[in-house]
Amino acid sequence: MRLRVLIVALLPLLAITVVASALGGGQSELSSLRQATAKYHDLQTALDAGYTVELPQTAAFGGGTCIANGAEGAMGIHMLSPGRIDGNLDAADPEVLLYERRNNGTLKLTGVEYVVADDSQPELFGQTLADTNLARYGDPATNVWTLHAWVWRPNPSGMFDPWNTRVTCD
Repeated sequence: MRLRVLIVALLPLLAITVVASALGGGQSELSSLRQATAKYHDLQTALDAGYTVELPQTAAFGGGTCIANGAEGAMGIHMLSPGRIDGNLDAADPEVLLYERRNNGTLKLTGVEYVVADDSQPELFGQTLADTNLARYGDPATNVWTLHAWVWRPNPSGMFDPWNTRVTCD
């Protein structure tokens, strides 16, 4: 009888431990990503590191260089490093930095995006990368996989959701 009471008493603790472990998955990798990208809060450092292309967006996503999608939120301004588009996926070295324009015109780092052109769908941080259509850039034949990680701006929809309601293009 005492054993049964002990087991019943420990079950909630075991469940909490399992859930906490599952939710914490990938956090050490995300910590490493934050450490690797902290220097890019300074835009000049990002430019010096090769993040030189401010990706243009189609009119469907707001035009200009800041991508937004109405109530779903925004992704912000994408600063691409062409030299990093090499087919390799490195968690500490993303292909794109995501920024949001502040009221004073400067850019604030909000997250990163991984971009990989490959035949097979890769995974990173326990997430499968999303198939992204490049038809708007004139290359519908290329299979490109992407993953956003909001490591510098919390996202109510989740760390890896492409749209962040706390980011705006206003």
